[in-house]
Amino acid sequence: MDFDDVINKRYSVRGYLDKDVEQEKLDYVLNAATLAPTGVNYQPFKVYVIDTKKNKEALSEIYSAKWFTQAPYVLCVVAQTDKSWVRKWDNKNISDIDATIVMDHIILAATNVGLGTCYIAAFKPDKARELLQLEDSEEPVLFTPLGYGDAEPRDTPRKEIDEFAVYL
Repeated sequence: MDFDDVINKRYSVRGYLDKDVEQEKLDYVLNAATLAPTGVNYQPFKVYVIDTKKNKEALSEIYSAKWFTQAPYVLCVVAQTDKSWVRKWDNKNISDIDATIVMDHIILAATNVGLGTCYIAAFKPDKARELLQLEDSEEPVLFTPLGYGDAEPRDTPRKEIDEFAVYL
């Protein structure tokens, strides 16, 4: 797919087929994470690849939608807050920004190889920390199922450019 196809075909998939994801597609998606830009290229993140069949109950406690555990995998991008760049003027730690960029690369790469995803930020962080056994300096930022979609896109109206672009 060319880039325009990828960004136009991506949607939040809320239903998945019971079909395995080929290892080469999973590797392609994970490789995209390594290419994501991060502050000062510190790469302060981990990507957890969670087998849904082995972890269905724990995942259901993190986010309760039934479709969340239908795909063969759920990925979680975790920020390493102690390893990220901090803006010196206001001490803003950008680990959450870095992790979000990583997830965006993952989601666009998945779309490019015919896989479905859905950004999940509305999860229970304490349950995520428990499953992933995170250190205090690690923060779960986003989850996504990863698999073959079995749901049509919902109508999601988009703002017109003049509603968000501010020219100075």
